[in-house]
Amino acid sequence: MIVLRDLFKVKLDKPSIATIGTFDGVHLGHQKILKSLISNSKQSSLKSVLITFDPHPRKILDPNSKIEFIHTINEKVDILKKLGLDYLVIHEFSKNFSNIDAEDFVKILIDKLNIKKLIVGYDHRFGKNRSADINDLKEFGNKYGFEVIEISAFDIEEIKISSTKIRSSLQNGKIEICRKYTGYNYKLSGNVVRGMSRGNKMGFPTANIQVFDKNKIIPKNGVYLVSSEIDNKLYYGMLNIGYNPTFGNHEKSIEVNFFDFNSNLYNKTLKIEFIKYIREEIEFKSVDELIKKLNNDREYCLKHINSIINN
Repeated sequence: MIVLRDLFKVKLDKPSIATIGTFDGVHLGHQKILKSLISNSKQSSLKSVLITFDPHPRKILDPNSKIEFIHTINEKVDILKKLGLDYLVIHEFSKNFSNIDAEDFVKILIDKLNIKKLIVGYDHRFGKNRSADINDLKEFGNKYGFEVIEISAFDIEEIKISSTKIRSSLQNGKIEICRKYTGYNYKLSGNVVRGMSRGNKMGFPTANIQVFDKNKIIPKNGVYLVSSEIDNKLYYGMLNIGYNPTFGNHEKSIEVNFFDFNSNLYNKTLKIEFIKYIREEIEFKSVDELIKKLNNDREYCLKHINSIINN
């Protein structure tokens, strides 16, 4: 997959079939559409193209929106690379871009991407003030010589429902629903920064993770079984999201204790994969009670890891 930035600077010589969307989560509904795109491209000898946007259009059109996203743009790229697309075009969404007339936008697609087919949903709207719909697009197709392939209402509703469920599931700690609708575990990426070093004193040294993107969904507060590849080796651990109420913290933190790992992680970039929600964050009466619970959590995690490995 070739990644191209800025639609206006793209110039494909070979004819293409394209689809357009934010594809947050690249979940099973999205994957179904992209597989159809790729299959159609091979049958028609056309290059497959996905056009997506960064930042998300909702952040530009509704700056007060508090919506958080399943993936950062880099995470989305990593997943899309595995699906077999020929091209991913990432265009910077702006107010000026949103004001482009519908027909002018279609002309840009023809000029820049040499489109012969375009796959969109039945409720797809585009152009200035989202004034044009699927019927306008079909008229433009007849006028400019490209075919419009319409995604069924069933598929569109499937996408809306699953996107909503994924966000809700993460906010409620139900990461297995996220896995069900995407086909993979949820991930967070961030830098390891210095914390309070309390974990070291308790025998559970932790790496404090500072997430890169403020618009990225952070799962529900609590303890999770996680994994991360560090220096080309897979490590498991338990991660806590929350305020460490036993110590009266007021700032939210993300801390992970890796099992059988002793090296320095400061300033490293980690990708954390969420495997299982263990429990809610609890305020303990004493540090000794907390340590006892952490030991129990560790044993529970190790048993679950063994079940994963043996299966």
